[in-house]
Amino acid sequence: MYFLFCLGLLSFLLSLFLTPLVRTVFAKYGLAHQGTDTTELPRPIPRAGGVAIVISYLAVYFCLLVLPLKAGFLVRESLAFTLRLLPAAGLIFLIGLIDDIKGLEPWHKLMGEIVAAGAAYWAGIHIQGLAGYGTGAWWNLPATIIWLVACTNAINLIDGVDGLATGIGLFATCTTLIAALIQGNTALAIATVPLAGCLLGFIRYNFNPATIFLGDCGSLFIGFLLGCYAVVWSQKAATILGMTAPLMALSIPLLDMTVAIARRYLRRQPLFEGDRNHIHHRLLNRGFTPRKVALVLYACAAVGATASLVVANRNIAGFVILAFCMTTWIGVQHLGYVEFGVAGRLLIDGAFRRLLNSQISIENLEETLAAASTLDDCWTVLRRHYRDFGFYRIEVQIAGQKRSECAEIQPLQSWKVTVPISEVSYVELHRAFGPAQQHQVVASFVDVMRKVLEPKCTAFERIAPQPERTRVAMIASA
Repeated sequence: MYFLFCLGLLSFLLSLFLTPLVRTVFAKYGLAHQGTDTTELPRPIPRAGGVAIVISYLAVYFCLLVLPLKAGFLVRESLAFTLRLLPAAGLIFLIGLIDDIKGLEPWHKLMGEIVAAGAAYWAGIHIQGLAGYGTGAWWNLPATIIWLVACTNAINLIDGVDGLATGIGLFATCTTLIAALIQGNTALAIATVPLAGCLLGFIRYNFNPATIFLGDCGSLFIGFLLGCYAVVWSQKAATILGMTAPLMALSIPLLDMTVAIARRYLRRQPLFEGDRNHIHHRLLNRGFTPRKVALVLYACAAVGATASLVVANRNIAGFVILAFCMTTWIGVQHLGYVEFGVAGRLLIDGAFRRLLNSQISIENLEETLAAASTLDDCWTVLRRHYRDFGFYRIEVQIAGQKRSECAEIQPLQSWKVTVPISEVSYVELHRAFGPAQQHQVVASFVDVMRKVLEPKCTAFERIAPQPERTRVAMIASA
C-alpha cells in the first residue's frame, strides 16, 4: 500500500533533517555527553537524539493527514491505535529526557515506567493469556506491565556501543512491520512504519563514529513502543509456539538484560548498578572494535528476526524454536560468563543442594538454641547439631562448667576454632579440612551460635561462680 511507503519515506526524511538540528541545539546549550561506555571522546556529543526521533515520529502523521492522499481515510481509521499510545509513550519519553538532562534515580525511573505501562494497558495493550487461554485473568495486567517495563529497559541497557540500540531497534521494528503485513493488521503496520523510517534516518548520525547518541529519551521510547507492538503482534498468534515470535524479534536486548540481572543476582550486586559485563562489553574485551561489535550483533538480531517470522509455519515452528534456544545457549557460553559456569557446576555436583540443606540446618539451630532455657538444654542442642556442619569434636565452657564430646574416628589433619562467648565462656570446635565452598556455612554456624549464646551466657554467669579468666583465641593448625 502506497501510504505505508509515504509514511516510511516522510519519517526517514524528517529524521534525516531534524537529527543534525537537534544535535546542534543540544551541543550549543551544553547538554552533551563527554564519552561512551567504551571510549573517551575528543569532543562533547549530544545524548538526546531521541528528541529528533519523537518529533519525526509525530510529525509524519500530521503531514500524512493534511496531504490529499486517496488512502487518507484508511490512515484516519487506523490512527486511533497510535493516538491511544501517545500519552503512555510521551510519559516514557519525558522520563528519559529528564534523566538525560538532570539525572534520575533508578527507582524513580522504574516507578515512572510502571505508570506508563499501566497507561498503555488502559489504552488497550493487553497480554490476553496464552493463545486465547487465560483471557481476562487477573494476571493479564501485571504480565503486561512486566513485559513493557522489560522491553523498555532492555533497549536502554544495550545502548552501549555507537549505533547498537538503534540498529537492533530497526531490525525489531521491520520484523514487526512484516508480521503486521502478513497478518493484515493495518493499524500495527501504520504504527511501525514511521518508527522504522525514523531509526533508519537517525542511524546515519548514530553509527560509529557517532555524532549524536540516542540517550535515555530515545532508547526508552523505542523499547516501550516495541514492547507495545509485540503485544499486538502476539494477540494474533493462534498457538503458543507462534507467541514466541515477538520474543525472538527482541531476543538480543532481552537476553542481554536477563543475563545482566542473573549475573548481578548471583554476585549479590545491586540490580540497578551499571557494569561493564554486558554482551557488547564482552565482545569488546575479546578485541572487537565498536563497529564490529555493532555489526556482529546486527547479524544476531537478523537471525532472531528471521526465526520470529519462520515460526509462523506450524510444521517447523518447534524445530526453529529448539534450534534458536540451543544457539542462544551456546552463544552465552562462548561469552565466558564465570557466574553461570560456577552456578551450573554447583547444581550438577550437588553442592547447591548441600548448601541449601546446611542453610536449613542453620535456621533450625538458631530456632532451637534460642528456645533453650538452661545450660543443659543449650548443650543438648549443640551436641545434636555440631556434626551437621562437619565438626568432629566440640568443647563448651559456660558459667564455669566445661563439657565436651568427640567422634570415635578422628581425621589425621584438622583445624580448630575457638569462639569467644564472653570473657570466661567459649565454644571450641574441631573440623577436618574440607571443600572451600563450605567455609561460608561454617562461618554462618559460628555466627549464629555466638549471637544466640552471648545473652544466655550473661544470665548463666550471674548465678554461677566465676572461674579464672580464660584467654580465648582463634587457632588454626594442621
